[in-house]
Amino acid sequence: QLVYPHDFRLTEKEKTSICYLSFPDSYSGGLGDTQFSFRLRQAGGSRDSPFQDDGRYNREAPLTLQREAAHYFGYVYFRQVKDSSMRRGYFQKSLVLVSRLPYVNLFQCLLQLIAPEYFDKLEPCLEAVCNEIDQWPPPVPGQTLNLPVMGVVIQVRIPSRVDKPGSSPVKQHNQENLLPAPLVLPSVHELDLFRCFQPVLIHIQMLWELMLLGEPMVVMAPSPTVSSEMVLALTSCLAPLRYCCDFRPYFTIHDSEFKEYTTRTQAPPNIVVGITNPFFIKTLQHWPHILRVGELRMSGDLPKQVKVKKLAKLKTLDTKPGIYTSYKTFLHKDKTLIKRLLKGIQRKRPSEVQSALLRRHLLELTQSFIIPLEHYMASLMPLQRAITPWKNPPQIRPFCQEDFMKSLEHAGPQLTCVLKGDWLGLYRRFFKSPNFDGWFRQRHREMTQKLEALHLEAICEADIVAWMKDKSEVEIVDLVLKLREKLVRARCQHLPVKEETLQRVSLYIDTIIGSLPEDLQTVLHH
Repeated sequence: QLVYPHDFRLTEKEKTSICYLSFPDSYSGGLGDTQFSFRLRQAGGSRDSPFQDDGRYNREAPLTLQREAAHYFGYVYFRQVKDSSMRRGYFQKSLVLVSRLPYVNLFQCLLQLIAPEYFDKLEPCLEAVCNEIDQWPPPVPGQTLNLPVMGVVIQVRIPSRVDKPGSSPVKQHNQENLLPAPLVLPSVHELDLFRCFQPVLIHIQMLWELMLLGEPMVVMAPSPTVSSEMVLALTSCLAPLRYCCDFRPYFTIHDSEFKEYTTRTQAPPNIVVGITNPFFIKTLQHWPHILRVGELRMSGDLPKQVKVKKLAKLKTLDTKPGIYTSYKTFLHKDKTLIKRLLKGIQRKRPSEVQSALLRRHLLELTQSFIIPLEHYMASLMPLQRAITPWKNPPQIRPFCQEDFMKSLEHAGPQLTCVLKGDWLGLYRRFFKSPNFDGWFRQRHREMTQKLEALHLEAICEADIVAWMKDKSEVEIVDLVLKLREKLVRARCQHLPVKEETLQRVSLYIDTIIGSLPEDLQTVLHH
């Protein structure tokens, strides 16, 4: 019915998809308000985001919170109430916030404030809210922001790449005494993991491995709320490693990608998809891992844990909760984690404390797995003394899987992790996954930029006048052009180089040009 701001361009295909994804697609007898989220592939080429920040946000934000380039997130507030004046006897409406940022807590909190007002007062309410949001500062990683909306100030800290993984959010000291007291969100994006994973706590190890390996997985849930929370919880459990596969927190039959996911002519794609319509089970029976969960209820004791079952046991309509898979884990179960969580339940520990325990466990597991890879990757970097000013910087040595495997004997995950099992087998499978590819490309790019930066510093330290003594004009002009290109690249790619280094190189170029005959100087200045 309405898109705000009015000048925001969505293609017809995107509008249709957003409409379908904004409503529960299975019969939902529940009345009242529900919230959930979805993720949507952008249609029709890339478009500029209205927020131009030359990529600074993505350079400084944690990899898991970067602004998406080809997808939108949709955050939904859906209301269903009896209303005899409506043709169907119900008032059914959704307000959806669309963003490229995965700030699920911030945006769902915002919708809780806006949506009830919107359903009551309609468009003027949105206009007022958008005017307020227009005044918000941009999200700068590491900063705490105060965001006023509808008489409330939401206070939230934007995480940064330099935050220590697993550290608790910095306590927010706000100097200005805000009145009314702000609504402080402990995190822009972290879900209550303990609540999300309640029915599968004893299988957390298996689910972590399936996510690490980028395995295709279906989450079958009773509502979009449960499906979207479970999918987001699963994709977040590799942090600080980025989950590089596709994921759809909530997916409907009407989605344009439905056909490509349900075809049996090719293997299922590397994706985690959340569904609520039982019809899907029939079309997705060939998928290797299906997680069926019931309603999430927080209770005083450990909820019934789902069992691992054979895929052949899948029934179309009355599929019981369970993990339907033939997957055998590489690592053994961690019994101590379960014992600690059980103790927490008995002692009525708050859910956020249990979630912190769970998050810490997953973080340590991911770090134990990734640190040996980081060490090996660092060993491929050329020695600093091999970087000389007048030659192109040396290449990073190629990643050799067998060499890496040999390095595990003395520097493997067993140094930091008590879990026993087939770590080597897990690494071999990981090398075939999109998550390894994404991690490797990111690291390789960072190392290449570091090499470029070191090379620029070496040029700065060099005695340029001595070098020029026995060189021909052609060689000198060639050097000027190369240095200029390096400077442009350093600025465009925001290489990790001090500003004074760049200024010295710039000065060098002027010095070299000044030593050349006037006709050449004129050409080079132009």
